[in-house]
Amino acid sequence: AVVSTQSREAVVSTQSTGKHQKLHKDYRVNPFKKMHVLAGKPNEATAEEDAQEDDQYINIFKKARELPTEKYEYPQTESQSYGWFTTPLIDSDRSDIRLHHPRKMSEVTKYMDAAWRLKEQSENMQ
Repeated sequence: AVVSTQSREAVVSTQSTGKHQKLHKDYRVNPFKKMHVLAGKPNEATAEEDAQEDDQYINIFKKARELPTEKYEYPQTESQSYGWFTTPLIDSDRSDIRLHHPRKMSEVTKYMDAAWRLKEQSENMQ
């Protein structure tokens, strides 16, 4: 019961209920799925000779593991546009008070800082 690819495609499209299904002929390993590599038989001498690297799979695997900023020059979605360009627009100057707001201690923060230190010391003593 050998069926040619043309007749198989016809069978697939006619068996569906008014919808067309595509018959995929090019099968590849999913690069996003973990692969479990099994060791060959220890007594088999040709195990290493039969193993060949698939350059196309390796390239697809490397491309799938890249960050979006490495894959594309510009963001592909609106969500990617946030944080895409990470270089600062202007150099940071700590002497400029318009852009630099250091932490300042008030009476309340000084009191709570002392209270937290006292609490931590009493807990560490026990």
